Amino acid sequence: MEIAHSPQILFGSVMHKRFFERVNQFTYKIYYLCLPLSCLQNPPRFKYLKFNTFGALSFYNKDHGARDGGNLQGWARGVLKQHKIDYANGEIVLITMPRVFGYVFNPVSFWYCYDKEKKLRVVICEVNNTFGESHSYICTPETREEITKDIVLQGEKVFHVSPFMQREGGYEFRFTDMKDKMAVWIDYFDVQKNKKLVTAVSGDLTPMSDKSLAKAFWGYPFITFKAIFLIHWQAIKLVFKKIKYVPKPEQLNTRVTTILKTKDKA
Repeated sequence: MEIAHSPQILFGSVMHKRFFERVNQFTYKIYYLCLPLSCLQNPPRFKYLKFNTFGALSFYNKDHGARDGGNLQGWARGVLKQHKIDYANGEIVLITMPRVFGYVFNPVSFWYCYDKEKKLRVVICEVNNTFGESHSYICTPETREEITKDIVLQGEKVFHVSPFMQREGGYEFRFTDMKDKMAVWIDYFDVQKNKKLVTAVSGDLTPMSDKSLAKAFWGYPFITFKAIFLIHWQAIKLVFKKIKYVPKPEQLNTRVTTILKTKDKA
């Protein structure tokens, strides 16, 4: 199936599982907007979704990239150029949650960067924490090969996300392409290489339309409020499980880092 570089919606779920010091796991239904950046120059018109203006669902440029409301494609191309990545020269698709009645919290958004042959070459993981900070990890194989589900990308954790985990250790990322389905896996390892947390986002893709947006809005009401509520609810559960609280360190000056190392295949 050819990659559809037109607006889509990902209907799926998010799963988190913490392995120690206490096991804690949860899964919840979610949806993401999948927006080719080229379409944002002249945004499509929908009943439920508005661009850079208030609506039941809305998308604002200022929620991403440089956070200045500027051109997002320009920001992404600039980041790729700064890191000497010239092979992701095709469409860029931003996969993110919308604002719901003006409110948004995106734990992570994914920028899928393709080449001219529509092969996935780079994924920018834009991570936000509940302290109003953000950091972007540029994930691309050091071999410059196409990203497939069998490619495991490893890199250092440099951004504080959870108040119950240290800013240390590293991640392993895996991605599938955007066809009829899509999935992302992010595993966190501590400095002793113990797998401490696994996160997965997966689901089915459907073309964006007034009908599918209505399904998202009514079928998953107040999804962004739900996301932030669940984050705090899980934090309360961890407190009762006597997991040690980790004070937030000062954020590092670097706001973008690269994940380049490819894990050796077994």
